[in-house]
Amino acid sequence: MSQVEVSAKDVMKLRQKTGLSMMECKKALAEAGGDQQAAEDLLRKKLKGKMETRTDRAAGEGRIGVAIAGDKAAIVEIRAETDFTAKNEKFVSMTNDVASAAKDAPAGDVPLPASMSAAIDEIRITTGENISYARGKALQGGIFASYVHHDGKTGVLLQAEGTIDPAVLKDICMHIVAAVPVPQGVNIEDIPADLVEKERKFRLEQALESGKPQEIAEKMVEGGMRKFYETLALVEQPFVKDPGVKISDLVGSKGKLVHFERWVVGETSA
Repeated sequence: MSQVEVSAKDVMKLRQKTGLSMMECKKALAEAGGDQQAAEDLLRKKLKGKMETRTDRAAGEGRIGVAIAGDKAAIVEIRAETDFTAKNEKFVSMTNDVASAAKDAPAGDVPLPASMSAAIDEIRITTGENISYARGKALQGGIFASYVHHDGKTGVLLQAEGTIDPAVLKDICMHIVAAVPVPQGVNIEDIPADLVEKERKFRLEQALESGKPQEIAEKMVEGGMRKFYETLALVEQPFVKDPGVKISDLVGSKGKLVHFERWVVGETSA
């Protein structure tokens, strides 16, 4: 059987598509009889196996992606090993594509959409890095707004109801990213119970250590907790762009904030 001649032009075409070396592309094309698609599939099969052995490598960089379409939305996190890869145009595009696929899933935590597995594999092959889908969440109903910080490492997906100016919703998303302390819920009742209990216990211990009787200490704690709630509930926070205005003032009486997701790359294990 005669060996198929592979032209330099074909090798370069495959190299540009996969990012792999000229030698690897030439070998794949020869094995595939010069068929570009078959050669690409061959490389994917071969190198995916190699990539799977690298999944123990730390993937400390990455990007947050958000997609919104009507009353459906999703936020996802994709991990990479280097900041260089996470900022690559193809990685950014792939992250957004994954978010777009995730938005069509039922509301709640979303596993990697099957249709996006090949897209992640392609970035793995091209970069030689451990690229992984860390998490995803879909929301449904109402209106949405989002903001992803310029470095791609922090993103917000905000769900609301009623009539609220889209520009205001965008500003609130930016506030959620920038606010200190970081809001822990839309309203006071949304603040996680364990966080509330931890704060209450800390304040009570401090009051008792200062010599206050139990009854007085408990009253002091309850009074102080109100301020604690106001610093962590989104609608109670002063707007970062204008501290004289609360977030609830921005929302107005015709709208309501329902839920938000504020994600930072690396805050959960992949």
